[in-house]
Amino acid sequence: MGVKAMLPSYELGFYALVVTCAVLYSGSGIFEASRDSMNRKAFRDGIKPGWHYFGRKMDVADFEWVMWFTSFRNFIIFALSGHVLFGKICSMTVPQHRAVVYMIYGVLAVLGSMGLVYLMIILSHCLVLYSVALAKQKWLCYVAGLCCLASFKVEPFGSWQSGFVTGAFDLQDVLFYGGCTFTIMRCMSFALESSEREEGIYSIFDLLKYNFYLPFFFFGPVMTFDQFHAQVSTRELRRKDDEMKNIRVNALLHVGAIVAVDIFFHFFYILTLPSDLKFVNRLSDWSLAGLAYSNLVYDWVKAAVMFGVINTIARLDHLDPPQPPKCITMLYIFAETHFDRGINDWLCKYVYDHIGENHDNILKELVASVSTFAITTLWLGPCEVVYIWSLFNCFGLNFELWVQKFFQLGPFAKLEAKLSGAMSRRIRAAFGAVNFWAIVLYNILALNSLEFALLVTKRLLVMGFPVSTLSIWFITYCGVQLIKERERILAIEEEEKGDKAKVE
Repeated sequence: MGVKAMLPSYELGFYALVVTCAVLYSGSGIFEASRDSMNRKAFRDGIKPGWHYFGRKMDVADFEWVMWFTSFRNFIIFALSGHVLFGKICSMTVPQHRAVVYMIYGVLAVLGSMGLVYLMIILSHCLVLYSVALAKQKWLCYVAGLCCLASFKVEPFGSWQSGFVTGAFDLQDVLFYGGCTFTIMRCMSFALESSEREEGIYSIFDLLKYNFYLPFFFFGPVMTFDQFHAQVSTRELRRKDDEMKNIRVNALLHVGAIVAVDIFFHFFYILTLPSDLKFVNRLSDWSLAGLAYSNLVYDWVKAAVMFGVINTIARLDHLDPPQPPKCITMLYIFAETHFDRGINDWLCKYVYDHIGENHDNILKELVASVSTFAITTLWLGPCEVVYIWSLFNCFGLNFELWVQKFFQLGPFAKLEAKLSGAMSRRIRAAFGAVNFWAIVLYNILALNSLEFALLVTKRLLVMGFPVSTLSIWFITYCGVQLIKERERILAIEEEEKGDKAKVE
């Protein structure tokens, strides 16, 4: 109830004004803190010389972002440009063999960047999981796949395998673990899809073509085997209307996002500030809340840029890859919270939806979510912070269902039925605001540190109560109402499209 309920325009305008003022006020506090801390000794490692003519230094605390645009930049441009060139030639001449060309190019790129031993390690895991797939037993595919994944994420097995790769360069560890772990997820998808195939099994070359598609190899996203196989096997390659235009627009948006982040890092040190808890503790509650929220938004932007660039290449190859993650600003539900939609799709298909089915049964939902986060913990690499992150997010996902079931009980359902749609929407938004901050607090555990997450929680919920707590809750409520308004508009548009399709 309340999904398509409309609120007065003046009420929505007030909500937008409140959110805008709050963001500007919080942002000004972060800007002042960044300016005042520019030359602090504690921040020397995280802040480096930047735009001298503006008198600004740059936040370089994010290793991944710096890596992409320094040591990894030339490799990305060279490798992906070659892939696009060969892929275009192949698509124009022998489209029926384009998957083979992608595979050969991917194998050569992996061999040239990481060496023969690394390639042999990858191929050995592919062979093991292909052999397991021949048995057509799902449980065996899960066991073998998770054991292979653990061999890269649990010590001393991970170090033992990485020790075979000779040479030393800045990206060796990143490329090693990225390529290996994504390979295991792809091989598991192949094995699970093969076990469901009624007639025979897919060939080893199908697995290699799937795994060595270069744009996805090192950093994903994971595209399930059934989708990849169906799309790459299409011989008639046709573009949809305005598809190339959309690809160009998305490419320009990603370039714009990169420039915007570079500018942002010269004026807001959102990644370095949390490293000094004594300094952060002197910030106002508003600035601290904005700092925690900004870290999640930045991580989403980083994921959107990385997967956006890769997805643009994949679309040029006539594939339909997993979409970038949904912006954290538009989230207030745990079930939609993910920074890698490829991994999320993989987990939902093979674990979460498989066990939880329609997600109405509390017990099945608990087993499904625990299993999902257990695999996610192994995927991220078992450690204390990951354990805590998994526990809290698993609890949040189940708590949503518990609350939903509780308010579906007779007395509450009858009470809501008596309310207008607008009032029901307001009540739900109030609960959504609490959920929004639960998502923020649970996820800064993994993005920053346990200490920073505890500091934010203590300041906003204990020391800041009641003024800061209730004020931030109300502002978040206003934001959730704006999100709901966007959802309402999208729901109406989808309904109109459906009606139009029926008429035609």
